[in-house]
Amino acid sequence: MNVHKFGQRSIWTAAVAVFVTVLGVTGAGWTIASPAQAGAPPTQSSGELDCNGHSTAQQPIRPTMNCTDVRGLAGVDNANTWGGRFYDNGYYIGHDEPDLTYFSSRPGSGNNVTWLETLGSDPAAAPTVATPGADVSHWFELSIAPWFSMDMCDPNSYPLNACTPQSDANAPSATFSGGGSAFMEMQFYPPGFAPFAESISCDNTHWCAALNIDSLECTLNFASCNTSCVEPVNFAFIQTNGVPAGPPSPQKTNLATFTPNSHTLLMNPGDRVAVSMKNARVPGGGGSAFEVVLADLTTHQTGFMQASAANGFQNTSIADCSGTPFNFQPEYSTATKGNITPWAALQTNISTQFEIGHFEPCTQVSDVVFNGAGGPADPVYNKCTGPYEASSDTGTPEQGDAACFPLGDTHGTLASAPNVVSGCIDNVFQNGDLDFDGSPYWAQWPTGPRPTGTFPASFVQSTPFTAGHRYSSFMFQTDVALSESTCTAKTQTGCAVPPPNSPGNFYPYWSLANLVGGGCAIEFGNVSGPGVNTFGKDAQYGTNLFTTLGYPEFESAVYPNTCRY
Repeated sequence: MNVHKFGQRSIWTAAVAVFVTVLGVTGAGWTIASPAQAGAPPTQSSGELDCNGHSTAQQPIRPTMNCTDVRGLAGVDNANTWGGRFYDNGYYIGHDEPDLTYFSSRPGSGNNVTWLETLGSDPAAAPTVATPGADVSHWFELSIAPWFSMDMCDPNSYPLNACTPQSDANAPSATFSGGGSAFMEMQFYPPGFAPFAESISCDNTHWCAALNIDSLECTLNFASCNTSCVEPVNFAFIQTNGVPAGPPSPQKTNLATFTPNSHTLLMNPGDRVAVSMKNARVPGGGGSAFEVVLADLTTHQTGFMQASAANGFQNTSIADCSGTPFNFQPEYSTATKGNITPWAALQTNISTQFEIGHFEPCTQVSDVVFNGAGGPADPVYNKCTGPYEASSDTGTPEQGDAACFPLGDTHGTLASAPNVVSGCIDNVFQNGDLDFDGSPYWAQWPTGPRPTGTFPASFVQSTPFTAGHRYSSFMFQTDVALSESTCTAKTQTGCAVPPPNSPGNFYPYWSLANLVGGGCAIEFGNVSGPGVNTFGKDAQYGTNLFTTLGYPEFESAVYPNTCRY
């Protein structure tokens, strides 16, 4: 399999000196893993032992998973991380995740949060592929997974330390690497580009959602990772009966896990939804576990999911990738700034985020690379042709655009609704749009809370609250520079927002709109105007902390939260 210039590192035979020269590192501390470190192969030939799809022992069930981005480490260069970036079996796996993180020192703020939001809605017209920056755009082209986050305890995850649920003692410090930590993303999926099992959407008309928990099977400083299960993921749709559609654990995942059923909560564009995330008792005396509840205030439907052993959730052994039934629980008591997942790129616990950089519309797709889950009648393509793809990927950081599907595709035996545009998800040969030429990097984002004839309506979110109290402060951040090929420790002039190579020269930003009576609404995209604070648009993301953190991460100052009901 070919990969982009960030590079496939041949773990067993690569000449380390070549990488030392190219990446400008000293070479100190390099170690090459041996095949024996991979542990025993899993019993299933396919599953989600590696969210990034690069397991040496297992094929992914869903090749377009939305994974947690992994950070680099200052002064650490070895077989798994170098030049400030993390590599999964030699593949760079970065994402683009503009994020708004909230802080509070109030006990419980790190493990009990509620958000209120109005889901985004699309223009009546179908997407167009003619004039980048002015095309009709839909939400699935802009963000494949808006999400809310919370850190989870997992003693089997990096840095493999004990973790006491709901305790600030887990926080990493100068003398402590942090408690064993997993990262939970409560993800929403837009309508329009089904089927979910290999694409983006549950169907063409509804939003759906799922609980994702990613762990990392690496030792301290990424000195050694199990190549069979680097980033295992537990996944379950939010269901009206709370029962997973299929096995959620990395070891037992199957096609049913990623196929919505009659109990999957489906939400309409424009619905008002309350999102509650906290620890809760497991029915039947099974202890406590993290639970998400979505209450659709428009349709009066409710869906929920608990990350419990009783529901089939498991954590993963770094030794052999085996799973143990496990109750995931929130990691921290408070949402103070230092309470983070120590291996994740985003420095966060409680946040709202829009996963971007994963879609490019095309006039034509070509170059079949494999058959999808729908069989021979479901080819997956690798090449996008059209106005967004100004030139060939040859010689760029990308080595293809897969997974690509044509207009009208119904995906073989998966029998989905026809795709409303030809397009590529940019998530198979590299995790993201590394030449920044897709829809998210053009100014065709929402300009307000209602759709126009061209652009969608923005999500409208409340600022979060915990036990009835608002969070006291917030900051903006983005890890986009991790995906910029021009951004290196030596030449940091290539680290910028928007990305220097983006032909659209646009990067979406957060806005805070003042409401009548003193309340505030969070919007995201290209929303500005009277009564809207854009915090400088691109400038809101602050400064590049490469020299401080050891990897390129833009963070803003911390702002007081002055919003109220």
